[in-house]
Amino acid sequence: MRPGTFIGIQLVLMLGLGMLGALPFLAGSGPALYRLGLPLVMGALGWFLPRTWLSRRIAQRKRAIQRALPDAIDLLVISVEAGLGFDQAMLRVVEKWDNELTKEFAQTLSEMRMGVPRRQALRDLARRVNVDDLTVFIASLVQADQLGVSVSQVLRAQANQMRLRRRQRAQELAHKAPIKMIFPMVFLIFPALFVVILGPAVPRIMEAFR
Repeated sequence: MRPGTFIGIQLVLMLGLGMLGALPFLAGSGPALYRLGLPLVMGALGWFLPRTWLSRRIAQRKRAIQRALPDAIDLLVISVEAGLGFDQAMLRVVEKWDNELTKEFAQTLSEMRMGVPRRQALRDLARRVNVDDLTVFIASLVQADQLGVSVSQVLRAQANQMRLRRRQRAQELAHKAPIKMIFPMVFLIFPALFVVILGPAVPRIMEAFR
């Protein structure tokens, strides 16, 4: 979506919801503060709802790229160690999967075919995606290209680092799981248990107080 289109959607929603909120004002019904404040609140809601939606979409896209990156790097390692060039290895990844990461890889390959230097195309990829692991990976590739280091060695090292970071994230999520379970246990499970355990005794307790 182009920035101009997105801003247009914001304006349409802001004006539309603002006009909807102005109906009580036009009808002259309700308290004055309510009639004056509702159009402003509805208009602000129409302006910020698309921004909230966009932020969530960006976060979802980054998570999808984050999940796809380790497998993509593993295939790059296998392909380069099998004798393919890095560009051909990227093409193989694009042909094997269809996800947000491979779409970005395809755009990078297209830029390189049009004459953009590989280093610049990779830097552009990192800037577009803005995912930390991919940024580190591309920085390592660019540095290896500048220093003349074997790409296969860099890819292998990055694949190992990626697996390590994935395990660390899984451990962090496992440690946070008990904390996240407190709310449903306190407000959903425990009340149900109390009803099951104490339910049969309620009539006797009521009789005792009569």
